[in-house]
Amino acid sequence: MKALIAQTRAEVRMTLRRGETALLTLVIPALLLVFLSKTRFTQSTGGPRIDFMAPGIIALCVISTSLVALSIATGFERSYGVLRRLRVTPLGQRRLLGSKIASVLVTQAIQVVLLGALSLLLGWKPHGGLGGGILTAILLISGSAGCAGIGLFLAGRLRAEVNLAAANGLYLVLLLGSGIVVPLSKMPGLVRHIAVLTPSGAMTEGLHRILQFGLMPTWRDWASVLAWAVLSPLLAARTFRFD
Repeated sequence: MKALIAQTRAEVRMTLRRGETALLTLVIPALLLVFLSKTRFTQSTGGPRIDFMAPGIIALCVISTSLVALSIATGFERSYGVLRRLRVTPLGQRRLLGSKIASVLVTQAIQVVLLGALSLLLGWKPHGGLGGGILTAILLISGSAGCAGIGLFLAGRLRAEVNLAAANGLYLVLLLGSGIVVPLSKMPGLVRHIAVLTPSGAMTEGLHRILQFGLMPTWRDWASVLAWAVLSPLLAARTFRFD
């Protein structure tokens, strides 16, 4: 356990010190939040635009940190031989992967606090109360686990340069197709159904229902996000290559 905690601390420090990671995980989401909530660049579901944008940007934080930043950093660590050396230490394979997922959760807690505060300054009025806050936390943790599993799978199977392109491409697809900037209700039916089958789409839809409307996520949202939270980390653990 001490090795896991120590490695998690090291992972968090390295994440926060990387300029490109700070840009991806904090600066870009903050700029998108301000820009999209103050303009009519995209459609919303009615009401104040910040009430629609805030849950979506919080979901975007999960994607940017759990999937993209984690995948890219881990992919280059694997390419440089860092992971191969760490694997033979007392840390081991499981605790190494576990420390990366734990560091992601800590980083995301920082993101949610900062961007939540910015959203409140922009006039956001979240719904759901205490119960909604608990459900939101469960959704974010589950969505984070699902996205982290995908990110680690890519990092463990692809060359670093290919993984870099794949992670960034996937980021753009999920940004535009998960209900973050365009409501799923405004998308074609087939696209909407496919989006909810992804961890990011199900998480974003659930967050909108809770924080924007004060409603419960649907059973389909829960089924999708929880299935990804279990299956994608297992897939990453079984297929991850350290060299």
